[in-house]
Amino acid sequence: MRSACLAVILLAVAGIAHASDEARLPGDAAAVRAADLEKPFKLSLGEYRYGGNFSGQDVNLRYRRGDSSAWLGSYRDRDFGTQTRAGADTSWQPFAGSTLALQPSVQLASGGFVGGSFSVELGEPWFVQAGIGRTNTRPYFNLNFDPNDAQSYAVGYRDDSGQTYYLMSVRDDRLGTRQRHTHAVARWPAGPTRLTVDVLHKTGDGDNGHVDAWGATLGVDYLDWFVHVVRDPRQNFSDVNATRLTVGRRF
Repeated sequence: MRSACLAVILLAVAGIAHASDEARLPGDAAAVRAADLEKPFKLSLGEYRYGGNFSGQDVNLRYRRGDSSAWLGSYRDRDFGTQTRAGADTSWQPFAGSTLALQPSVQLASGGFVGGSFSVELGEPWFVQAGIGRTNTRPYFNLNFDPNDAQSYAVGYRDDSGQTYYLMSVRDDRLGTRQRHTHAVARWPAGPTRLTVDVLHKTGDGDNGHVDAWGATLGVDYLDWFVHVVRDPRQNFSDVNATRLTVGRRF
């Protein structure tokens, strides 16, 4: 598959697609603080179906403290094999009283893969975000589906009640593939339940010609448990249509 990895572009803790490499999308401030104070660990188990032909599995454990988090995971399928991966990310506000946040991340994986990212966020509750990611292009199975070695831009609204709404564009700026993902995301509380909807549009050069497709994610968080379902046509711009089910628990 053409994409090698997502070395995450934007910092988050409650990502949707949410795969083992979660530091990708703007987060939910209320969820971040609750997880930090009460449930710092998050265990996720993922099952992937690839066009009905074969499947893959991943397991991921994330720990968060303050504005920083670290995670360890493993992915396997019959074609790619098994890969262990780890990462860390943080958010730093250099100026007291300012909403400016600097957000670096790093990611490592067996097989010699190394990736990293850096993004900048400004504004509250309305915010803008811009970031860049780079990898050494070593083999890495991309669980988040977005282009890697990419620039990303986001604009949205996020408050302490748990509401988050944003538009985000992630586009390849290194490998000449013209690959671009555009996300429209809404996340809101409903009593003890939190709902997430992500509508995805992708365009760009794939393994066998041009790709123009739509995907979606639905996430339901209830108390300490969560379930996310992802439908990603032409995953990683290949000819494979992927469906993913992730279940997990915070503790």
